[in-house]
Amino acid sequence: MQWATEFFSETDSIATNVLVLSIVISSGLMLGLIPVGGVRLGVAGVLFSGLLFGHFGLTLDPTVLDFTREFGLVLFVFAIGLTIGPGFFNALRAQGLSLNILATAVVLIGVLLTFAINRIAGIEMPIAVGIFSGATTNTPSLAAAVQTIRDHPPRESRAVRAMMQAGSDIDLDEKVPVGEVAKLPGLAYAISYPFGVVGIILSMLVMRSVFRVNPALEGQRLEKSLKSRRPKVERLNLRVTNRNLDGMSLQNVPGMDGSSVVVSRVMHDGVLRVPFSDSPIHVDDVLLAVGTPDQLERLRIVVGEPATIDLMEVPGEITYRWAVISRKDLVGQSLDDLHLASRFGVQVTRIRRAEVEMPPIAKLRLGLGDEILIVGRADAVTAASNKLGNMPKELVRSDLAPVFIGIGLGVVIGGIPISFPGATSAVKLGLAGGPLLVAILLGSLGRVGPWIFYLPTAASHILRDICIAMFLATVGIRGGDKFVSSLLQGDGLWWLLAGAIVTVVPLLVVGAIGHWFLRINYPTLVGVIAVSMTDPPALAFANAQTESELPTIGYATVIPLTMILRVLAAQGLVLAGV
Repeated sequence: MQWATEFFSETDSIATNVLVLSIVISSGLMLGLIPVGGVRLGVAGVLFSGLLFGHFGLTLDPTVLDFTREFGLVLFVFAIGLTIGPGFFNALRAQGLSLNILATAVVLIGVLLTFAINRIAGIEMPIAVGIFSGATTNTPSLAAAVQTIRDHPPRESRAVRAMMQAGSDIDLDEKVPVGEVAKLPGLAYAISYPFGVVGIILSMLVMRSVFRVNPALEGQRLEKSLKSRRPKVERLNLRVTNRNLDGMSLQNVPGMDGSSVVVSRVMHDGVLRVPFSDSPIHVDDVLLAVGTPDQLERLRIVVGEPATIDLMEVPGEITYRWAVISRKDLVGQSLDDLHLASRFGVQVTRIRRAEVEMPPIAKLRLGLGDEILIVGRADAVTAASNKLGNMPKELVRSDLAPVFIGIGLGVVIGGIPISFPGATSAVKLGLAGGPLLVAILLGSLGRVGPWIFYLPTAASHILRDICIAMFLATVGIRGGDKFVSSLLQGDGLWWLLAGAIVTVVPLLVVGAIGHWFLRINYPTLVGVIAVSMTDPPALAFANAQTESELPTIGYATVIPLTMILRVLAAQGLVLAGV
């Protein structure tokens, strides 16, 4: 076994470093799958695995540690930015304003409590910001805090000196190395994280009891209400009986102008055809109209009466097909820009985006993966489908050149010093803030010239999971040698208590305001609570107790703003303590 001993002792060996990293990550991911009280750590288990291995002296070459941590961080935040970018600015629209305000309040109250912990309780800011990240189960904010500490090291760290005093080879009169200070957020994060996960769920249960609500019944009632108000795309066969319309073109029929109703088929004298805006209609013609129920009812009043025949069942050359947008050069174009009717003689009757069907909107900008329902002759439908690409396999491929161009731009932006009036030194967005900001902007644009900034959903999840696992593994390995002593011999219990305060107080305060003053229903409120802590397990618990997907609506509305606020808050706290 001498070869094994030599293998693991060669910390400068590439093979050894890769093996150690693989062991830490794989064991941490398996640890994250173990349920504890119905809750799993998930990828955060990698941090605890790293702490365990680091405690027993297993380590990596310092250069490999630094590169793995920073590279994993950059790729992780960039993938997050591209994912939330398309919905970031939409989430700030008026219909989600109150929910975003509540989530922002949770973040701000947590920031104020963290600042108070630093100033009043005397817990150093590198530790306090780690508590802030762990108590809110937000790993990106931890990454941002570590990077900001390395860019703007504190002048003093009593906690590091205390941990190192026994047997330390560092002169206590000299400045503490930045690398040692950068361990503190990870240690505090690991200590406060477990209650952060549990505390969010406990807060939901407290609100459920205090508000005296039955989540399941309220979820069912609200879902029925939403379904009744949600516009559905339906079809209706109409016989033309209004003689005033005889010979009139479809575009001139009262109510058609400005409406999203589409007439996809017309039967005249027993012949089925695809109509266009300038096609005439005649008395006794049968029209197949597609639109929302209200729009179809208004059209029925103008046109005539429901027909006894269904044009969908009439044999003929007319067919239909769902076609997917897979051509990247079409991204950003509208239906009007495609000219499908004039070029191919087909009609577009519906658009499906993220499994939601909607009427065709002429000015709607198309994106990769959008599905369009095309109606026309078989050969015309095929030709129009080919125009759109209609190759789903193309959507699983990623164009990596724009991704790395964006990453490079983000690194450059993150390195630009920004000076504020009254500040003692310039501030940088760093390797966390710069790539995240650029990715959000590029993701919201979707396309810049010939470059498409898009990652398939599966690719995005895999990239994020791998990179955050790399980051957490290195943070854990680097801080493992001090974790047990900090928890048992140092101020670890005080850190745990401080984390509990940062977790529970903002949620209960904002939950009370949302329920009693803003009258937000419980399912939506707990969704906002979950996302304000960016905690998927809490969202799963909220969905389970309400027996609906309503919490997910609040989660999706608020996640983009919350994610970037938590990253910026962590950076701001570090800079405030410099």
